[in-house]
Amino acid sequence: MVDTSCFQDKKAAYYTLGCKLNFSETSTLARLLREAGVREVRRGEVADLCIINTCSVTEVADKKCRQAIHAARRRHPGARIVVTGCYAQLKPEAIARMEGVDLVLGAEQKGQLPRYLARLLEHPADESCRGAFVSPFRDIRSFAPSCSCGGRTRYFLKVQDGCDYFCSYCTIPLARGRSRNAPVRSLQEQAGKVAAEGGKEIVLTGVNIGDFGKTTGERFIDLLRALDGVEGIERYRVSSLEPDLIGGDVIDFMAASRKFMPHFHIPLQSGSDEVLRLMRRRYDTALFASLLDRIHAAMPDVFIGIDVIVGMRGETESLFRETYDFLSRSDFAQLHVFSYSERPGTKALQITPIVPPEVKHERSRLLLDLSEKKTKDFYRRHIGRAARVLWEHARPGEPMHGFTENYIRVERPDCPELDNHITDVRLGGFNSDETALLLASGGSGQD
Repeated sequence: MVDTSCFQDKKAAYYTLGCKLNFSETSTLARLLREAGVREVRRGEVADLCIINTCSVTEVADKKCRQAIHAARRRHPGARIVVTGCYAQLKPEAIARMEGVDLVLGAEQKGQLPRYLARLLEHPADESCRGAFVSPFRDIRSFAPSCSCGGRTRYFLKVQDGCDYFCSYCTIPLARGRSRNAPVRSLQEQAGKVAAEGGKEIVLTGVNIGDFGKTTGERFIDLLRALDGVEGIERYRVSSLEPDLIGGDVIDFMAASRKFMPHFHIPLQSGSDEVLRLMRRRYDTALFASLLDRIHAAMPDVFIGIDVIVGMRGETESLFRETYDFLSRSDFAQLHVFSYSERPGTKALQITPIVPPEVKHERSRLLLDLSEKKTKDFYRRHIGRAARVLWEHARPGEPMHGFTENYIRVERPDCPELDNHITDVRLGGFNSDETALLLASGGSGQD
């Protein structure tokens, strides 16, 4: 039991870097501290505690984490600074030596934040209460439940953590540990709580969520079926699914469900079989192409987003051209393009040749241009069609936006009473910067 008296009248500032999973986990950490008596700092206030949840997927992410630590120290002088997340797990001693950092908590210790922080506040002069507390990745076994609200319309539910795929370029298994998950029943209960709070849409998050079931003996399809039966939730979206883990049963179930949206996010990483082999991925382009065909056959209007990495060690110009040509032929709606980043301790460092930064930049530009064309083509195919949009509150003086079932962004004049409501609309042409579709004439989007 943690003595919470030391938290009374304390204010905390939260910094989150990286993926949606990190944002979900930060929300849980904030809830734990709020229940102990800590309130979130308001604009203009100086915090007593700074909680920084970090990412380490690239070298740039590491740099942003260090910048966030420096920024927290400047904005909140005298605050106790706690750093957790992937960067904290991978580089704990280096972070602990940074000026102003009091605690570094690894993946296994993250969920015990109140206990470590209480010890520090109660015994500020005791050096044993400060520094880095990190377990080896083989000992990362706990699963910390997490469900956060990104605005009032979309919740992020953590269903799985860790990864058993040791791709040659990636440190995530070292930062997150082995694949593990919560029981289906507990996740179903969390979805029920979201519905009770008025939430309409839940995004399922994790590190490798298609690998769901390693710790409970359940299957991913079991989770989908259970969540589909939760009253009050109108929409589910599934975050990144590895292509070799998307079975026909999952595709068929999502196609038949009224709650699971026709929206997939699938990491390809490369359209070259040789680069996929260097990456130690578990599929080839033939499997990926057949997967896209299967999804489109079941859901003709599906939105498919694809992750791709450019500039991987060993990616020659001809191998990149294979990726570009494969993607040009493929039917998808958007690319998420990442430049390969050197990660200490990964097998990829043994691969040659190295791709120069300027070449990575040019390859990224080519794929981003291709992505823009594919997205606009996808949007154009839906102009004039009927759709259902879940609206999100707008910032003062800005238009209101929402998303269709198949993830087309829609813009309309602000109408606060539509916040967190789903309405039937007819889609018109593009807005001024071509990032969303407008409502067609007469398609007001009112209930």
